[in-house]
Amino acid sequence: MGCASSIHISDRVVYHSGKESEDSHSPQQTNTTQQSQQPGNPASGLPIKPSSYKTTFTEVQFGPMRLYEDQLQVLLVFAKEDSQSNGFCWACEKANFRCSVARTPESALECFLEKHHDLIIIDHRHSRSFDAEALCRSIRAVNSSENTVIVAVVKRPDREEASVRPLLAAGFNRRYVENASVMACYNELIQLEHGEVRAQFKLRACNAIFTAMEQSQEAIEITSEDHVIQYVNPAYEAFMGYQQGELIGKEILEVPKSEKNKPDLLETINSCIRKGKEWQGLYYAKKKNGDSVQQNVKITPVIGQGGKIRHYVSINRPLDDNNKMDKSSDRVQAESQTDIQSSKHKDRRKGSLDVRSTTSRGSDGSSQRRHSSMARIHSMTIEAPITKVINIINAAQESSPVPVAEALDRVLEILRTTELYSPQLGTKEEDPHTNDLVGGLMTDGLRRLSGNEYIFATKQAHHIPSHLTALLSLNDIPPRVAQTMENEDTWDFDIFNLEAATMKRPLTFLGLKIFSRFGVCEFLNCPEATLRSWLQVIEANYHSSNSYHNSTHAADVLHATAYFLCKERVKQSLDPIDEVAALIAATVHDVDHPGRTNSFLCNAGSELAILYNDTAVLESHHAALAFQITTRDDKCNIFKNMERNEYRTLRQAIIDMVLATEMTKHFEHVNKFVNSINKPLAALEENGGVGDEESVKSVLTSPENRILVKRMLIKCADISNPCRPLELCIEWAGRISEEYFAQTDEEKRQGLPVVMPVFDRNTCSIPKSQISFIDYFITDMFDAWDAFADLPNLMQHLDNNYKYWKGLDERKLHSLRPPPE
Repeated sequence: MGCASSIHISDRVVYHSGKESEDSHSPQQTNTTQQSQQPGNPASGLPIKPSSYKTTFTEVQFGPMRLYEDQLQVLLVFAKEDSQSNGFCWACEKANFRCSVARTPESALECFLEKHHDLIIIDHRHSRSFDAEALCRSIRAVNSSENTVIVAVVKRPDREEASVRPLLAAGFNRRYVENASVMACYNELIQLEHGEVRAQFKLRACNAIFTAMEQSQEAIEITSEDHVIQYVNPAYEAFMGYQQGELIGKEILEVPKSEKNKPDLLETINSCIRKGKEWQGLYYAKKKNGDSVQQNVKITPVIGQGGKIRHYVSINRPLDDNNKMDKSSDRVQAESQTDIQSSKHKDRRKGSLDVRSTTSRGSDGSSQRRHSSMARIHSMTIEAPITKVINIINAAQESSPVPVAEALDRVLEILRTTELYSPQLGTKEEDPHTNDLVGGLMTDGLRRLSGNEYIFATKQAHHIPSHLTALLSLNDIPPRVAQTMENEDTWDFDIFNLEAATMKRPLTFLGLKIFSRFGVCEFLNCPEATLRSWLQVIEANYHSSNSYHNSTHAADVLHATAYFLCKERVKQSLDPIDEVAALIAATVHDVDHPGRTNSFLCNAGSELAILYNDTAVLESHHAALAFQITTRDDKCNIFKNMERNEYRTLRQAIIDMVLATEMTKHFEHVNKFVNSINKPLAALEENGGVGDEESVKSVLTSPENRILVKRMLIKCADISNPCRPLELCIEWAGRISEEYFAQTDEEKRQGLPVVMPVFDRNTCSIPKSQISFIDYFITDMFDAWDAFADLPNLMQHLDNNYKYWKGLDERKLHSLRPPPE
């Protein structure tokens, strides 16, 4: 039996459909030969005529490249036809590969030079027919064979297994122990296609990539994971004055460095790229002739085998005179995103402290401070992809014709009002405190399918307790309580004194005073008695057993909200209905909080997590329960007399603000605020001093921006503890730590996943946890809020508190306070 009918046979070469060699038989002879030499079906022993070949392409993803692999071409080199050669013939047909058969080394080499096959299978079983290793070496001597896979078919060993080293030395990629089964041959071909052949196909594509780099006008340098230089392109050689041979194989540190860079810049860059993050910024390089030249540099880590960084690609673009920015812009660019981020871990507050400590509260000082805050905002570390898009569009507007600039304005307007601000957060593997905080506060937990159910301890109906039915009036407040609240309109107000004076009922008393100051009863058209009942029932539904999430925290957030509402920029932005919504949202934002995080509730399979589909579980519950309690009983229904449409507007604003306190969208809210409010206001100020009044007003009062201001306001109020005076900050830190300790204890008791392992009461460093929280969540957010609302006293407290925690951490203390002298 002979080869398949789709294969043409000659004395020298057998190959595919209709293309005959120069020595082929006449058509009539060829057909006869084909007829007589068809391979048989191994199963039945009968000849089979295979179907015609179909040209196919396989799509292969190679990094960002999309490659199209043509039909695989296979060359079989067998001196004579036998069951093994027939097995591979039929396997090629089954796999839809193009197959050629050569009988002699000469015809094999000639065929390869013509077709450049992807895969060559050479019979190595019979040395008397031809020298298989010599043939392999001849093929390897051809340049085009570099990406060809060559397989040796060897005899099944009688005794000891022979070494493959001679085969590898001859140029073979692997061996195939003889097995004539069509399925065995087919499996071998498929494995080769998806293994060695596919790998060689990708390597061929690399030639195109290197050609692109060779032709690039930008200087490109590639180093190994150990920072050994492996490649530089001609543009790099021309710009730096080095030849490839002078650099390849050298460590980066061996190449002379410019003295013009900041001392810690290299450390900053390395710190960033070692984490797998891209670094971009300005850098001074030293040419071979000793000149220092400033470049815009982008260094990208390349992840390779094992998920580890295997290479670093550096693209350097020199800054010519036309591209240079003014000095202040240079300074912002040089302190790249990652530069700022790294420096925060060394002295997070140092830069802002220098500015703020030398400015007064007068208009000049305030202006200087605002410009300083905006400089930081332009280099904030929270950039999401949409932020980069907006920055590119803003830059393009500067040099665009008026119609294009106006069109881009409309694009920006659309971008700023849609849900496109999801953040890209890098992990901080070196900082377990930050990892645990992020995991605990910004995720909804690992869903656990078990019988462990966390159910609230309080199942009773929510109502006004009998001991609170003796309603208070603002005029009936006890003198001690009234005296404690005398300075409630200042930031340094001590909420813990009020907690003690009111026997843990600060929310009702502070709420009465603040709501009266803002005229809430008048706006809602409700009697003061209804407001008092409402405050009492809301406070009764906070859990006094919680260390942190109790009514004192709610009163603290209400106080901060009222303080922010009095700031000039906030007043310019918000309407009376917004102010009322903010005060109510602050009051109810954590009502019925169980003292456990969302992640805990999801992992425990709590009723609330099931009800709210593991999404914003607590925040959804706080908002829903607040309205249930309020509307259930007319005695405490503060919304009873409102007009329907106004009530719906107020209700929506309250719900939106309560949901904004959920931490999973923290960076989205901050990004939107910065891009839609901070940056447009800064641009107006830079262009015309204080900016055009109408333009400023439109930024402050647009419906979308008012929502962003309210979200940012309650977020800052909710986690403002690090900006309080030091003693208050320490007390709050102790309370939240205790609540997290209790959660970890319960997770261990119930066998649940431990959401924040570092919050183990036996090992936790409270200073480290506070430093991580400030670095990751607080600083950028309050920089943005300060730039908007002008809050020098808060920022000074934040500076002081950060230094306090840093001081304890440097002494390796884990406690809230240093030991007594």
